Amino acid sequence: MSRAAGASEGGGLRQRTMYQFAVLVVALYGVDLLIVGYASWELLSVRLFWALAMILTGQLIRSLSPEQVRWVSGSYGVVAALCYLGLLVFTGGSRSPYFAFFPMLPLIIALASMETLAAAVTCGLVSALGGGWLLHQAGEPLSQSCIWAVVMLTMMFFGTYGGAQFRKARRAEEAMLVERTRREALEKLAVSEHRRAQSEKLATIGRLAASVAHELNNPIAYVRSNLGFIEREVQRLPLESMPELREAFQDVSTGVERVRQIVSDLQSFSRMDATEEPMRCTLPDVVKDAARLASVRLKSVARLEVEMPPELPEVFVVRRRLAQVLLNLLVNAGDALESVRGAEGEVRVHARLEGSTVQLVIDDNGPGFPKEVLSRLFEPFFTTKGPERGTGLGLVLSREYVEQFGGTLTAMNRAEGGARLCITLPAGTQLQTAVAA
Repeated sequence: MSRAAGASEGGGLRQRTMYQFAVLVVALYGVDLLIVGYASWELLSVRLFWALAMILTGQLIRSLSPEQVRWVSGSYGVVAALCYLGLLVFTGGSRSPYFAFFPMLPLIIALASMETLAAAVTCGLVSALGGGWLLHQAGEPLSQSCIWAVVMLTMMFFGTYGGAQFRKARRAEEAMLVERTRREALEKLAVSEHRRAQSEKLATIGRLAASVAHELNNPIAYVRSNLGFIEREVQRLPLESMPELREAFQDVSTGVERVRQIVSDLQSFSRMDATEEPMRCTLPDVVKDAARLASVRLKSVARLEVEMPPELPEVFVVRRRLAQVLLNLLVNAGDALESVRGAEGEVRVHARLEGSTVQLVIDDNGPGFPKEVLSRLFEPFFTTKGPERGTGLGLVLSREYVEQFGGTLTAMNRAEGGARLCITLPAGTQLQTAVAA
């Protein structure tokens, strides 16, 4: 909140308060009628003049400088005290029922004009003199008039002191509000700048990844082609170690395919498009394909168990991409289990029908996800693996693919230990409708 806005708001509040008091002053004319027993134009004139002074003061304080506001407020304090003295004069002087409330006038004035205490001070001084004069006119001794003046000045002191404390507390609160607003604005700006920098960084990395992937595609294609040629030529030779050679060729082919898949992931991440059309397929077949490929990685670290109910409905997905998602999750489970050597690793894939959705769950009995990692699992380029093991794109692409099918991918820790990743997909026509939308 700016200083000008705060001043404008404070001026508006003071103006509304003055208007409310003006209405109250005129309305109390009914009490005057009960006191004097007849319609008194003098009393009505005093109240109308007082109300007019309030309204005029309320209008002026919004358009004047602080110094001018103090002068206007001080003048209003004098007018208010004189108007109240007028009411006392026309209703019985020191014997008026209003005389007992006279000491409250500086307090009320201080409440009505809290931004400046000039009105309360001038009202207190004039009230002290005026009240003492009324007592003197009624024949009271001078000491009584002096006591009255001291009482009025005391009430003025309490009114101004309370008003000053209130102003100090409100200014401190406004300063705290301004400071909090400033800090929130700075924090929002810092977050915005961080996000902008991250967006630019990701865009740059995406363009670089696309260029690198494009450059790597050709040499990878040469390696795959020549590897196939060498394998065919070697198989024609009557070598006794042919099984070992075949296994070696298979391992090399798997490694080349993994490199190709990483390049494909980089390209997919830079484009995030869907070039293949979804189609109906059975989930057990997709899981079977992924499990067969993942067994190469899992065979040395974990036992893979697959439980797929035969009554599962079909899903409407891009089969290759869903198999890629499953393969990535299974390989991640194998990497996690490898870090806890000595324990019997187990990876379990199971599915169930939940209403109109199919849930595919991958559980492992590994160490699970650290709490500080869970919230960042699906951030691009975030990985807990070493630079030679992971790119930080696998889970990002996996979630992107699943969401393209109208599903969700979530991660959590199991209560009994280990990690759990759950793929939820709409079943049958439900999924087809979601993808079409």
